[in-house]
Amino acid sequence: MHNPSIEQDTDEKIFGMLSYLSILCIFPLLFKRDSEFVLFHGKQGLVLFIGEVAVFILSIVFPWLLKLGLFVLLGMSFFGIIDVLRGRKTPLPVVSDIVGRISI
Repeated sequence: MHNPSIEQDTDEKIFGMLSYLSILCIFPLLFKRDSEFVLFHGKQGLVLFIGEVAVFILSIVFPWLLKLGLFVLLGMSFFGIIDVLRGRKTPLPVVSDIVGRISI
């Protein structure tokens, strides 16, 4: 489900993009909680970051998981950044289900 573009200022887009850059997802969640747009992307970025940590831990036992997991998660981060630049709030598959359970 695609939401129509929402006009965002540059500050919101910068924080939105930070949401998808691994641990940097913490900054939008701490400093831009008042923006619904940034909070949406921050939560998705947080879920992706937790997924990255999980992939690293699981790759100790399953080495093949590292490349596959990071490929999928980095691809989702890429699409999230594109979504931010377009000013949209499109839920990422699987991630959006988990985000729905997060309250910040």
